[in-house]
Formats: sequence, C-alpha cells, structure tokens
Amino acid sequence: MRAVVTGAAGFIGSFVATKLLERGDAVLGIDNLNSYYDPQLKQARLDRLTKHPRFAFKRIDVADQAVVRDAFLEHEPQHVMHLAAQAGVRHSIENPGAYVEANVAGFLSILEAARSCGVEHLVYASTSAVYGGNAQLPFAVSDNVDRPLSMYAATKKCNELMAHAYSHLHGLPTTGLRFFTVYGPWGRPDMALFVFTRRILAGEPIDVFNHGRHRRDFTYIDDIVEGAVRVFDHPPAPNDGAPYRLYNIGGGKPVELLRFIQLIEENLGRKATKNLLPLQAGDVAETHADVTPLERDFGFAPRTPIETGIERFVAWYRDYFGPV
Repeated sequence: MRAVVTGAAGFIGSFVATKLLERGDAVLGIDNLNSYYDPQLKQARLDRLTKHPRFAFKRIDVADQAVVRDAFLEHEPQHVMHLAAQAGVRHSIENPGAYVEANVAGFLSILEAARSCGVEHLVYASTSAVYGGNAQLPFAVSDNVDRPLSMYAATKKCNELMAHAYSHLHGLPTTGLRFFTVYGPWGRPDMALFVFTRRILAGEPIDVFNHGRHRRDFTYIDDIVEGAVRVFDHPPAPNDGAPYRLYNIGGGKPVELLRFIQLIEENLGRKATKNLLPLQAGDVAETHADVTPLERDFGFAPRTPIETGIERFVAWYRDYFGPV
C-alpha cells in the first residue's frame, strides 16, 4: 500500500509510520517540525524512520493547501493517516489561533487533497476531549459532544463535522479515532508522564491538579497503533449515505492520578513532592472510553496495563536522557 502519514515526527505518527513500513507499505511522512515542544525529539523520531528504504519525508505545514495537494499528487496515496495537529488542552486557552490554523485549516487541506487524489480511506485523529462536560460514563461515540471545554476540543469536533461533510458530498471514506490519553516511550514532553518523570528526577515539585482526584483512561502507544492500523486497512461502508464512522481507542480502565504518580515513583525509586491544586480550566475530572464498537468491528481492544506501560516509559526515558 502507498500511504501518507501526517505528523510523522510526532509521538503517535512516528509509531504508526514504523508499523506501516515494517509490514511493507511505502510511506510518505509529512511534518512541519514546529517548536511547540523540543524539535530535537521530533528529529530523533524522524531519524528512526529515515533508515527505512520505503520511507520518504516532506517538511510541510499541512495548512498550506497547494503544497499538500502537490505532495499527494506526487505520492498517489491509497490511504492517509492524518495525525498532524496542534495538541494540548491548556495551550489552546493561551493560543487559540494556532489550533484553528493547524487543526481546522490544516484538516481542510488534507480533505481537499484526499478528495482530489481519489484517496480510498482517510483516517484522522480526534480526541477524548470532545466529550467535554459529559457526565455519563463510559463515553460512547453515540453521545452528544456539543459542549467542548477547550478550543482544542472544539477544533477536533470541527474535524469530525468536516469529515462527515466530505464523506457525504464527495463519497470520501473517513474514520475518526478519538484517542484517550496516549502515553509511552518517545511521548510528548508536555504530557503528565513526561513532566512528572523529569521533575521527580530533578527533585522539583509536581503540580497535581484537582488534588489528584483526576481519573484518566490512559492508553499505551502500542495499543493505539494496533487499533489505528486495523482501522486504516478497512474503509467504512456508507452509513446513512456517507462512508463515515468514529471509534474510541482507550484503555477502558481509568486510573486515578495519585495511583499514576505512585507508579512513576516506584519505577524511579524516588518520591514526588506534590503541589496539590484545584481543577484547571478546560480540564475534565474523568475520562473512560467505551471501546466495544472497536472490539466488535475489529476484534481488538487495548490490553496493556498501566503498570507495564509506565515501566517501559521510565526505561526508555533513562536510556534516552541517560542515568540521573
């Protein structure tokens, strides 16, 4: 298969691209290598991909419609995995314009390129954040998601609506994946696991919001990739006239933040100094994914326990940054 993976230097994108390359696909990776977090980490992920002879890379801002279209026309992808985005709930409060540019204008570029090039399946990243103020758990894809609590969530809900419009108008098969708190080796430095590990090793206090009573449906990177690639291979049949669908990919077992921190401490052999704080703006107290549709349609649900995932992350962190 000829595939495009956007956000190929990102956390999830680099793992998805690796999986596709290892099974024999030809992959064009697209990324703008922006400085939202350490570009050296992005480059290190990319360096692992460039060793594969079937991998090509273009440094492109997905919001540049003409350049994206030209890249698609050159590579002629059959399937596209769109993972490039401006991520982060808290940053979206400070810089909402970056989210509209990357997540809305950027997604429009991908939709237009996919439509004009006859792409057979477009899979794109949505987020558990779209569930916003919903109180009923677990979150199901059939739930109403019209109450986003951040601009990040609002732009991702917008992506789902845009995808449906293109599926309906142009027959473009699209699948949205609502990811739930992805973690693991090579993860994003702005995520809690990375931040807590770095600060604990440095002897610095960690900010613990909602006094540690958060519960998150953490999902290990290998589970995310396995689920995403299974979906990638199977374009949706028309549903109410549009070849469009959505799935949750989450661990299915929410973990309290204090337990999460305890596991990091155990793996580091050090105790954290906790700065207990109230719930932060834009945050939700608990996430929990209903993954039964994914299991029903693809025979897969995430299985990696949080204990295993954190152990693997800490081992990678020490290997990448050196012993501390």
